Parts: sequence; structure tokens; C-alpha cells
Amino acid sequence: MAPNPAHTALWPAPHASEAVAATVHVPGSKSVTNRALVLASLASEPGWLRRPLRSRDTLLMAGALREMGVGIEETVSSSSSGAGSPDGAGEAWRILPAGLRGPATVDVGNAGTVMRFLPPVAALADGPVRFDGDPRSYERPLNGVVDALRVLGARIDDDGRGALPLTVHGGGALDGGTVEIDASSSSQFVSALLLSAPRFNQGVEVRHTGSTLPSVPHIRMTVDMLRAVGAQVDTPESGGEPNVWRVTPGALLGRDLTIEPDLSNAQPFLAAALVTGGRVLIPDWPARTTQPGDRLREIFTEMGGSCELADYGLVFTGSGSIHGIDVDLGDVGELTPGIAAVAALADSPSTLRGVSHLRLHETDRLAALTKEINELGGDVTETADGLHIRPRRLHGGIFRTYDDHRMATAGAIIGLAVEGVQIENVATTAKTLPDFPELWTGMLGV
Repeated sequence: MAPNPAHTALWPAPHASEAVAATVHVPGSKSVTNRALVLASLASEPGWLRRPLRSRDTLLMAGALREMGVGIEETVSSSSSGAGSPDGAGEAWRILPAGLRGPATVDVGNAGTVMRFLPPVAALADGPVRFDGDPRSYERPLNGVVDALRVLGARIDDDGRGALPLTVHGGGALDGGTVEIDASSSSQFVSALLLSAPRFNQGVEVRHTGSTLPSVPHIRMTVDMLRAVGAQVDTPESGGEPNVWRVTPGALLGRDLTIEPDLSNAQPFLAAALVTGGRVLIPDWPARTTQPGDRLREIFTEMGGSCELADYGLVFTGSGSIHGIDVDLGDVGELTPGIAAVAALADSPSTLRGVSHLRLHETDRLAALTKEINELGGDVTETADGLHIRPRRLHGGIFRTYDDHRMATAGAIIGLAVEGVQIENVATTAKTLPDFPELWTGMLGV
């Protein structure tokens, strides 16, 4: 079979000849959009999602829910300047819950949220639901969800792999109850069970037994969104036992929700201000959020920038200097590729810790970052749980992405300061950030 031309094409990463000065409208949050789609589909009444992200991951989620019988009507506001734009600006999705049904076939692509959040939904369907996806999706851990669902009463055929492809034989309901899981490889195991738990006959009590728990802010996001639609959730933060979450069974309300900008996807644009000593405004940055990307304000400030959060958004300004950092990214692992790219351009070494779970993401991100930065002349070494980065003078070359959207944006960050960087398969950014090349060149005034 001939390779997909989009996967082999090389994109010349623009080199910044001067300080960036731009306003960048970042599309909606993938994490919020996909959680909202699940909750709205399980609600007892219709709901609205406004300014949803339209990207590969979210369209796969919407398509999967439609396959199981949920109505999702897309509308475009004629009064919005962003009407019709592929990132969802000016759009609204009306979610019409219905009796979940099979037989259905779900394509998860390589979306962790789809492959992990939807098997519990499928257990509530009336009929079998088959899950399949990209080759890389077969390698990503799913056993935490599969094993837990079996304990809670589901019937799943996976040939003992604990991974895709698999079939969930929905019985129209699920008993629920107490289950122990090890979510050390992905906090999505916990979120997956919590999102559908109000519809389980007994709700759920999830007990995490592992020694570590990555990306805790994403679990807080799940809990906040559950509570916003009427679910009763007890958590460690609300006085419950450590590493235990309880969801009471009950009806979920339909809501009218406007999706926040994706703060993790704002990372390359903030990095551009840091790398070029420029200034970038991200409109509508929320004053309060559970998105892990909000921590960029702290991390990039420590690396040499400054920020101001106002009603209209976040203004980030680079100082012209980039400093190394020693930081634990266990809660915000998705930010690692962009931080590594900036660290490779710093004036002192960096150590990024707490992210061993990134070896199981869209690609092995630690190995990929090490290889690609070093092939441009860098000095990056893997540690047991992260990376050590010693800045070196970099040169141009091909930066491979391994079908990983955050590898592509990391390469673009390096390209700002290093002439001749070519990004392989920049189109993979469509997974969560539609039209990234156009946003990037627009920021630079190219």
C-alpha cells in the first residue's frame, strides 16, 4: 500500500525574523468538548454545546455517539464572524439523547478519550458495539477500563488483550458498584467510569490502587462537569478517602454549555512569544478552569516570560531570554513536548520529571522528543520518568512527528529559532488543533 502523502509531506517550519506580536483565537478544548458530548448524550433532556471544537478527535466522538443512536444536530450562527470555520467558532451542537443501541461500530482513530470514555457508554446500549481504530490505538492501554467494566457487570470480547479491537455487548443497563483499578498509565481510566456512572444502577465507587496517578487535573475536570449537570460526586478533595471517587446514580440534566478555548493548544503560541521575545494575546482565557494548560502561565513565566490575565484574555510577553527549568509535569504531561522544545532553546539545562506515562501516549513521546531534538543537534537524554535537556546550538533538518499532534507543534516551536526545520506530517495537528499551519503563519504575519 502506498503511504498517505499527507503523512510523508514535509512542511517548512517558518523561521521568525522578528518578535511576534499577535492575537490568536485558539479553538475550543478537546478535553471539555468530548466530556460534554458524553454527558449530554447520557442526559435525560436535550442540551447545547456552543463553540465546540471540530477536530478529528471530537468528530470521532460525535460520530461514535450518533452510531449508538444519539442525535447531534450542528448549527452555525450567521451573526458570528467565525461562522462555518472548521474549528467550531460560531457553531453550536444540539444534543438529543435517545435510547442507546447496537449493533454499532465505533472508529476511535487514535483518540484516548474515545477509546476509553465510550466502552462504559456502550455497556448501557441495547446491543453489541464494536470498537476499532488506528494501528497505534491497539498498543495503547485499555485494560483498566475493560477489567473494571467486567467487574461492574459488562460483557466484553477482547480475546484477552485488554486492548482494541473489542466488542462491548450492551445489555441496556449496567449494575455498577465498587471497583478497584490501577490508573497509573492514564487518568482517563478513572474519568471513563465516572462519566457514565450516574446511569449505572448502583452508581460507582472507583478505587485507584496504583502508586502514581497522572493528569489529576483531568479527573477534576470530569468531576466539575459531572456536578454541573446534576451528578452527586464524592472525591478525595471534598473530604472523601484518598484515591476514591463515588458517583450516585441519578438523572443528568441537559445544559447550555459554551466550550472554553483549549489552553494546552495555546501552548505553541505562548511559546512563540517566549522564543522570539514577543507578545501574544489569547482571547477568552478563563479566570477559573480545570484545564491543565492553565499551568503554562506559571511554567513559561519561570522560563523567562511574563503574563497578564484580564477580562479579555491572557497577554503573554517574552523577555528575550529563555531559562531552563526543573519541573514535575506529572499532572500536565500533555504540555511536555512544547516545554521540551522551548527548553532546547534555553540558556541553561532543564529536567522534566513525572512523565513516564508519556511512553504510552499517541507515540512514545519521551523517545520521540529525544530522537528528534538530538537529530537537530540537541543533547536530550531520557530518564526513568522524563527528560534531561542540555541546550546546544541546533541546526535544520527533518523533525518527524509519528502521527502525534504535539510532536508537530513542538517542531514548529523549534523552527521559530532554527532555520531549515521541516515538519513531517504537520497535518496530524488536525487531531485537536484544526488549521494549525494557517494559525501559525497568521501569527507570524507570513
